[in-house]
Amino acid sequence: MHIAVVGLSHRTAPVEIREKLSIPEQTMESSLKTLKGNDQVLEVSVLSTCNRLEIYTLIQDPDKGILEVCNFLANHSGLSKDDLSPHLFSYHHEKAVEHLMRVASGLDSLVLGEGQILSQVKKMLRLGQDHHSMGPILNRLLTQAVSTGKRVRSETNLGTGAVSISSAAVELAQLKLGQSLGQDQLVTLESESVSVIGAGRMSRLLLQHLQSKGCSRVSLLNRTLKRAESLAADFPDLLVECRLLSDLDHCLVSSSLVFASTACEDPIIDASRLNGLKRTGSLRLIDIGVPRNISADVAGVSGVESHDVDDLQEVVSRNQEARQQIAQEAEALLKTEGRLFLEWWDSLEAVPTINQLRASLESIRKEELQKALSRMGPDFSARERKVVEALSKGIINKILHTPVTKLRAPQTRPERQEALRVVEELFDLNIAKHDDK
Repeated sequence: MHIAVVGLSHRTAPVEIREKLSIPEQTMESSLKTLKGNDQVLEVSVLSTCNRLEIYTLIQDPDKGILEVCNFLANHSGLSKDDLSPHLFSYHHEKAVEHLMRVASGLDSLVLGEGQILSQVKKMLRLGQDHHSMGPILNRLLTQAVSTGKRVRSETNLGTGAVSISSAAVELAQLKLGQSLGQDQLVTLESESVSVIGAGRMSRLLLQHLQSKGCSRVSLLNRTLKRAESLAADFPDLLVECRLLSDLDHCLVSSSLVFASTACEDPIIDASRLNGLKRTGSLRLIDIGVPRNISADVAGVSGVESHDVDDLQEVVSRNQEARQQIAQEAEALLKTEGRLFLEWWDSLEAVPTINQLRASLESIRKEELQKALSRMGPDFSARERKVVEALSKGIINKILHTPVTKLRAPQTRPERQEALRVVEELFDLNIAKHDDK
């Protein structure tokens, strides 16, 4: 068996490619079922965020299994293999484990150290469990990745003051406003008329950071008014006007700055819509949705400036250098966590031999116990029989303790294989051999 990950991220693919690979939660179950239905895929779980889509698998053959996952991605995206392949990466065994640990810790994020990715890895674990697409291997790996992410945030300074995608979007708005005023610095948003489209987690963070940057009034649009009002209630010091998404045109006319973060699979703002409005001022659009909420054709509309998640790099690079040194603190911790998982994974190779050894000794114990009990005659009480049986089990467990402990202990693979060979030969065990992990 082999652990592998296949995917793409902000490092390998632009947003126009990433949005075609996005798997929303409502279709996650069917996607996992399709992947799990392949003979090569034994276990699978999917991480789908605005900046990455990664498919973690336990597969039988690394080459065939990875190819099948690539075929799934091509079919899902509608892209040809030639168009998709340059953007994909794949890692196997140690590299796959190392990559997941880095992702969960925020070390592979666009915004170094951002904390939202940890909750997204938790969600990946939960969805894999809920849809029964994972077994003991991936369940252990993802659980340990979540634990690693928590350790990095609690034991290093990486999570201290870490910005999110949402805060980077607000900072980008500040930067662009400053540049429009001839200043190469962040300026307050106090004079901006701001609208936020969507009432999910990203929008919650947007409101939080808008408030901290001087914004005093926001229009919040959502498909349902109840959810928007529920979110607005958490910001009593910020004047939030809740509107239905059907009021979008009004907000596009009255706002100077609009953030979009919805789960819509198709753009809700395009050039045609904007050209049909009677706007008098300039409009800055910042889209942090993937798939994109704002069509690329708005760039040609007069008086409109549009940015998507890939444009956040301009802001991120201003803060990245200072955080790189902090990130190095986490590297040793990641190596330790990755090693612990791999040691556990390698120890599974001893399980068939241990089980066969235990079964062999148990068979001998039962046979010899039966012989002894038959010689005791009818005067031997039930209580005495239980004592003798417990004694025989205790002896077997004592005999097994040392070899089992040594077979499972951390060691090189050649050392473990040699130890297994010796045990199998000494006890004449018949172990079915499998392909290497």
